[in-house]
Amino acid sequence: MRETIRINPPTRDNSAPLAKLGPHRAKASFQETLEGAQRVRFSRHASQRMATREIELDNDKLHELERAIDRAKDRGGKASLVLMDGTAFIVDVQDRTVITAMDAKRRDGAVFTQIDSVVLVHERSVRERGPLGGMRI
Repeated sequence: MRETIRINPPTRDNSAPLAKLGPHRAKASFQETLEGAQRVRFSRHASQRMATREIELDNDKLHELERAIDRAKDRGGKASLVLMDGTAFIVDVQDRTVITAMDAKRRDGAVFTQIDSVVLVHERSVRERGPLGGMRI
């Protein structure tokens, strides 16, 4: 069974991972430790949007999002649109921060501006379904 990760709004705006806090930091809170361990951060805005739109990421989806950010960075992307499983994520590639998230229902007619790249993510679950479980990608 997949573990689902719910993204809750952080307690403060744009908290930095431990690596950016420097060596003179005496103690790190649990939240800072967690954010330092994550390879993807979520802005307060993105966390709120994901909560209100009931967008959830399990470990596999979070890993795919990380890989998508890596691919965008490798190609020189700075602000990317990541399309994954019907969800659109706008990501600041340099900071590895999701700026906002939008589900398929709200995406119809949407215009995405100020992006320089798009990453399309093929989910393993979609590829493995085959002809009986849906379209094979």
